[in-house]
Amino acid sequence: MQALLQELTVLVVEPSIPQRKIIVRSLDQAGVGEVRCVDNGSEAFSVANQTLPELIVSSMYLPDMSGADLVHKLRENPNTADIPFMLISSETRFEMLDPVRQAGVVAILPKPFEPAQLEQALRTTATYLEPETLALENYDIANMNVLLVDDSRLSRRHLKRVILDLGFHRVDEAENGQEGISLLKQKHYDLVVTDLNMPVMDGQALVEHIRATDKLKDIPVLMVTSEENQARLANVEKSGVSALCDKPFEPISVKRLLENVLATSRQ
Repeated sequence: MQALLQELTVLVVEPSIPQRKIIVRSLDQAGVGEVRCVDNGSEAFSVANQTLPELIVSSMYLPDMSGADLVHKLRENPNTADIPFMLISSETRFEMLDPVRQAGVVAILPKPFEPAQLEQALRTTATYLEPETLALENYDIANMNVLLVDDSRLSRRHLKRVILDLGFHRVDEAENGQEGISLLKQKHYDLVVTDLNMPVMDGQALVEHIRATDKLKDIPVLMVTSEENQARLANVEKSGVSALCDKPFEPISVKRLLENVLATSRQ
């Protein structure tokens, strides 16, 4: 990974000069090859669109927009949609961080952050840049049908990219549990990947329907969610979900979860 980091170009978006220096120094100590800095979202978007850095590291609060606004703007632009994004912020409120999680980010680090946290986020970035490291082995996943259920288009796009990087080829999408059930009636699926919080029908209701339906009850279900309420997550586990994964997630963690889920489904 060190060789990859030395070739990495990182764009840092931070209006505070002291904070900018801390981030740049930490990236340099981690072995990152090139770091460029800007202090606002508009300039960050322009530079990213022109230079296509391998990673964008941003603060939450910028002079002209928030970090959430910036990542959504990047995701809406085809030229920058797949650039890995990392948020560094002291913000802890769920309603402020969830839009960032839903857009698909490699990490959300606190201020101040530990070097180990940054190094882990850089390793996650590396898996996006070298997706061959994610390939699942010992499974004929190219012929498996995957159903992806999430009400956030940006989140579905991010998840689908990881699923394809894992080696799956057949991925259908639904915006909520009700749409997911409609697709499950029409086609056989080998794996369901779903969000929890969705309108119309949420992920827990979808899992309960799958487990209560004879033809569907054995389908592995991976839930990827930003939910922080432990009592609710405990209820989701009781509903029969095969595995739970946080947003943001590390692709390698999804790989390990799926290896366990698929191995269990074979038994």
